[in-house]
Amino acid sequence: MMKFISMGKDLKGYSAADMIVGKAAAMLFVKAGICAVHGKVMSEAASEYLEAHHIPHSYDKLTEQIINRTGDNICPMEAAVANISDPEEGYNALFNQIQEMRKNN
Repeated sequence: MMKFISMGKDLKGYSAADMIVGKAAAMLFVKAGICAVHGKVMSEAASEYLEAHHIPHSYDKLTEQIINRTGDNICPMEAAVANISDPEEGYNALFNQIQEMRKNN
């Protein structure tokens, strides 16, 4: 989604479905103009964010939070946007988080 947004792709009116939808993904969907979202697993924060932006959404399982790959902490993307509500600010925080993670690998 980050790549589509950075390329200026017009996604207004499209729907999105993904295996895992956290607040980070929800922010990107809002920024991109996605009109409906389904997640196999969705975090409570993502559901609340989509609801606040009047985006219809559904999920197979609602979870408290999205955890990292090692299962010992919150997902770093989720942590990057935890206290952000503006989609543009969220996009920038996610971009910076990705750069930081690439630098550390």
